[in-house]
Amino acid sequence: VHTQRHIDFIKTQSDSRLGGDAGDLTTPFGKGGYEIATFGIGGVLNMVDAICTNKITNGYALIRPPGHHALADFGMGYCLFANGSLGVKHAQEIHGLKKIAVVDWDVHHGNGTQAVFYNDPSVLAISIHQDRLYPLDSGLRTEQGEGKGFGTSLNIPLPAGVGNDGYEKVFDSVVIPALHKFKPELIFVASGFDSCVYDPLGRMLLTANGYAKLTKKLMTAADELCGGKILMTHEGGYNPIYSPFCGQAVLQEMCGKYLLDDPFAASVDSYPGHKLTVDEEKEISEAAKLVLDIP
Repeated sequence: VHTQRHIDFIKTQSDSRLGGDAGDLTTPFGKGGYEIATFGIGGVLNMVDAICTNKITNGYALIRPPGHHALADFGMGYCLFANGSLGVKHAQEIHGLKKIAVVDWDVHHGNGTQAVFYNDPSVLAISIHQDRLYPLDSGLRTEQGEGKGFGTSLNIPLPAGVGNDGYEKVFDSVVIPALHKFKPELIFVASGFDSCVYDPLGRMLLTANGYAKLTKKLMTAADELCGGKILMTHEGGYNPIYSPFCGQAVLQEMCGKYLLDDPFAASVDSYPGHKLTVDEEKEISEAAKLVLDIP
C-alpha cells in the first residue's frame, strides 16, 4: 500500500523533537506520531483477523489518525497511512478473501482508497461525498477505475445540503444495488461523521438517526451477502458535541443495544433540508447508472 520511502519519511519526523507533516503541509503530527498511527493500523488488522476467523461478526475500529486520504507515497487530509486499505490487503493476503467492498460515507472523497485499488477488480470502492469539497480535483463519476479495475470505483458526488432522505435514496438506488451486484465477502466502511448536520468542515445534513438508518441498510446487505461481516474504520468528524452521538447511533445499530437517543433529534431531524430535491435526485440517478459497469 505504501512505499518504503513514505514509511521512513513519517518515522524519521516522528522521531524528532517536534514531529512533522505527512506531506501536504496540512497534516501535522507530533513526536511519536508514527507509533500512534501504527497502533491504529494494528487495531484494524486485529479486527480483520477477528471477523475473518468468525470470533466476531462486525466491529468498529475507533482509531486515530484517519486514513482514507493517504496515498502510497504521500500523506494528506490528516491521514498518515491508509488504515482501511491496509486492512483490505490484510484480509486478501492473510485470509484469502477474493472480493471486498469499501463504502465511504465521509463528506470528503475517499481518494486514497480509490488510488490503492484503481486497477484492482477484487475491490469495489464506493465513495459518497460532497462534490469537489476535498480533494478539489477528485471524486467525479467519471473516475471508474482503470484496466481490469474498470467499474470497481464508484463515486457518488452530491451537492451541498443533502440530508437524511437524500442519503437513504443514495443507498437504496446505488450503494445497496452495487453491493448486491459485486457480492463481497466482507464490507469495509470508511466512517466519517463530517457529513453530519453540525460539522464545520462539511455542508451536509445527516443526523445521528440518519447514520443509524444507513448502518441498518448495510447490515441487512451484509447479512444477505457475506454473513453479516462489516468492519468500520473511523475517519472524519469535527464537531466535538454532535459527532459522538452519530458514532453512538452507528454502534448501537451494529451491536443491537439501544441505550441513548440523540438529544438533538427533535430539532435536527425536522429540518426541511432533509427532503429530497429534484436536483439531488438527478445526481443520484446519474450515479445509479454506474452500477451497470460493475464487473
